[in-house]
Amino acid sequence: MMAESGNSDIPIEARPTWASKKEFFLACLGWAIGLGNVWRFPYLCYENGGGAFLIPYFGALFLAGLPTFFLDLVLGQYSSLGCISVWRAVPLLKGLGFSQVVYSFIVGSYYNVVITYSVFYFFASFTSNLPWTGCDHEWNTALCSSLVSDCLGADGVITFNNTCQKLGNLTDQELESLNVTMTGDEDYDVSNYTDPLDGLRRSSSEEYWRFAVLQESPSMDETGGVVWQLALCLLFAWIVVFLCVAKGIKSSGKAVYFTATFPYVCLFVLLIRGVTLPGYYKGVEFFVTPRWNTLTKPKVWLDAIGQIFFSLGSGSSGTLTLGSYNSFHNNCLIDGLIVPLINSATSIFAGFVIFSILGYMAHTQGKDVSDVVSQGYGLAFVAYPEAVSRMPLAPFWSALFFFMLFIIGLDTQFVIIERSVTGLVDEFAFLRRHRLLTLLVWCLAMFFVGLIFVTNAGPYWLAFVNAYAPSVALIFFVAGECLAISWLYGIRRLLNDIRSMIGDKVVDFPLFKLYPFAWAMIVPLFLLIVVVFKFITRTEPQYNGPLPAWSAGIGWSIFIVVLVWIPLWWIYAMMTEKGTLKERLQQLVRPRDNWGPALPENRLHAWQVHRRLGTSMGGKLNPDSKGLQKRDDEMQVKYSSLPDQIENNAV
Repeated sequence: MMAESGNSDIPIEARPTWASKKEFFLACLGWAIGLGNVWRFPYLCYENGGGAFLIPYFGALFLAGLPTFFLDLVLGQYSSLGCISVWRAVPLLKGLGFSQVVYSFIVGSYYNVVITYSVFYFFASFTSNLPWTGCDHEWNTALCSSLVSDCLGADGVITFNNTCQKLGNLTDQELESLNVTMTGDEDYDVSNYTDPLDGLRRSSSEEYWRFAVLQESPSMDETGGVVWQLALCLLFAWIVVFLCVAKGIKSSGKAVYFTATFPYVCLFVLLIRGVTLPGYYKGVEFFVTPRWNTLTKPKVWLDAIGQIFFSLGSGSSGTLTLGSYNSFHNNCLIDGLIVPLINSATSIFAGFVIFSILGYMAHTQGKDVSDVVSQGYGLAFVAYPEAVSRMPLAPFWSALFFFMLFIIGLDTQFVIIERSVTGLVDEFAFLRRHRLLTLLVWCLAMFFVGLIFVTNAGPYWLAFVNAYAPSVALIFFVAGECLAISWLYGIRRLLNDIRSMIGDKVVDFPLFKLYPFAWAMIVPLFLLIVVVFKFITRTEPQYNGPLPAWSAGIGWSIFIVVLVWIPLWWIYAMMTEKGTLKERLQQLVRPRDNWGPALPENRLHAWQVHRRLGTSMGGKLNPDSKGLQKRDDEMQVKYSSLPDQIENNAV
């Protein structure tokens, strides 16, 4: 049998558990509720039929989101292992764990850059006049939209050469071409005036974002230098992340008491402020009014599925890692229900917050809500700052919003780091003895990789890496996990694993039968449909127009670097396993001897449950025995002095 790099035993005391149930719950909540809840879901809801979008959204949640979230919790809690070593359950899939570590490295490198933007705006808010108001700053261009209103206020108009001319200095022909009429001596009607460059105008907040914060270059080909202000904010963000996860869950478990709860305080305060602004109801109405005809469009249903997987982090091993620090008999089913439901409720709540502000913005500008709505960076760093700048006490509301984004981002980044480091130290014993050094090197490496995203060409790099790395890779991860556990590890064995943790009553409950069916059939089918649709409708990522042709090659290289570990592991495992080709394959789809619960008393209990119900635990009752292996039933003698376990725990 092939030697496992993580075979050397590490005392279970070296692997901590959550200090309390509350810490685990808050960590899960902070992980699931990310920036996408604030800037992605509200836009998707608006774009896909308003309130009608909730039908496919909650359908996807119950049919795919809840089962996959629970499966991650089960695998982690049952084995107390990270994303690599957990594949002792199905050794053939161990390469998927390595892919998840590489994926976490890439995503963590650029996700902290998004947090960096929030840090920058937060500190920029500490001023009496927000810097993105007005067009009289050094970074503004002649296309800044505020120049038009400033010119009109000075009894002038912008002409075709983009200069402000006094109305009295223009000829009748020039006035007519601009839809300006003279109503009397030196009296002019500008109500129908048309800015000749209206289609090219940018808001002052957009110019601040692009030319003051990002300092973007004209194209991706011009990398330029590092924007030192952003680099300092990036360093600050990494220092905060490192300090919060330096002691693993012992430190991050304490941090989540603040980071997982404070965003709700911010959202509630911002909602109260939003509904006191004139025009807020236009935005809220726009957000919730159902457009039932959209439900006939496949894109609406696919967006709902994608948002569920994206928001819950299914397949990325984050939930699995958090669950691996649980006590063995923790009722993970309750956690697997409450956290996703709160996550969805938070998305809807955030939608009311965002659209109440956008309604106010549309009201003050005399526009429809559809003309000011945006998503992603455009919502967080252009539309929202523009709206806030029009409020009384604008700096306070700006600082509160961006501090909230910073905290929300930190929660997610904690788990991105923890899942990769946990995966490595659980698999490689020597790294556990040097966990802090491993973490430091890991964070430093991601910091230096992240510097490419804070160069002048950084926004272009961020756009295409974000397009190539996350979505498709996650589909492979979720599909691989569900198919391997359902069809190789076995549904019956998995259900008895669950019985050993939380009891028979849960597994025998009729509604629970949906979960195995979802793992084996529904989720893989959903993902197949999503992949086909993505392939058919795929377009190359853009930022200020199409990206250079060579960027596609780098993008696909990133995609390959993430997933290549899966086939590479197949080759390595087949070459190093002993026996005929058939025997090697059989060994690689069977659990390793050291698969199963970590603590001896939990291992014995799981073994007893499996024996009672006619299945095999997979791993050996005593995986440490050398030489001639004794039969599992004989090994029970060694554990006879352990405390009795309650075999059928109450739900």
